[in-house]
Formats: sequence, structure tokens, C-alpha cells
Amino acid sequence: MKELEVIIKPEKLENLKRILDNEGANGVMISSIFGYGRQKGIRQVYTREENVGVNLLPKLSVRTVVKDEIVDNIVNSILEELNTGSFGDGKIFIRNIEDAVKIRTGEKGDEAL
Repeated sequence: MKELEVIIKPEKLENLKRILDNEGANGVMISSIFGYGRQKGIRQVYTREENVGVNLLPKLSVRTVVKDEIVDNIVNSILEELNTGSFGDGKIFIRNIEDAVKIRTGEKGDEAL
């Protein structure tokens, strides 16, 4: 099992939910976050403002745990659909999950998903 954490622009949430549903992800956890990457939150806009500084931009962290065999399909679909070619498109973090247990039934591993 793998945990996918996908950091995206808020306006891309519906697209990402559709991808996850189509690829067989069983659930998601969504958090509103603020942050910046290499661009330090500076948008690709030219202004006369000299005191730009670091800006924290609104993002969403979307987390899901999926079976190993569907990870590549999900990642490829995200890259195809959510890539705008602009700074701030986001990132995908992939982590190994040792085990999972469904509290209601006691199911473990992939069955718990």
C-alpha cells in the first residue's frame, strides 16, 4: 500500500477527485494549507512593487492510501490532467504504508482500504 499526498491549487480539487474515483481510490482526506516552493510564493506577474517578500499561497493537501498496483495510473493521470506548465502546479509525495486496519470490521491490509 502507498499513501499519496497531492499538493494542488484549490481550483483543481474537482479534477483530482474525479481522477482518484476513476482510478479506484476508496477515500480522501483534504486539508487547507498555505505554503510556497522555489518561487517563494512570488507569482509570475510583473509589478512595480519593490518589496515583494515571501507570500504564502493557498493550497490543498489531498491524501489517500491505495493499493500498490494503481499508484502509477493515478500519478500519470494527475500529471496529464493537472499540469498547466506554470509554477505552483503542486507536488505528489508517495510513502510506503506498512499496514492498515479498518476499525469497524478489523480487516487488515488491502482489505481495510
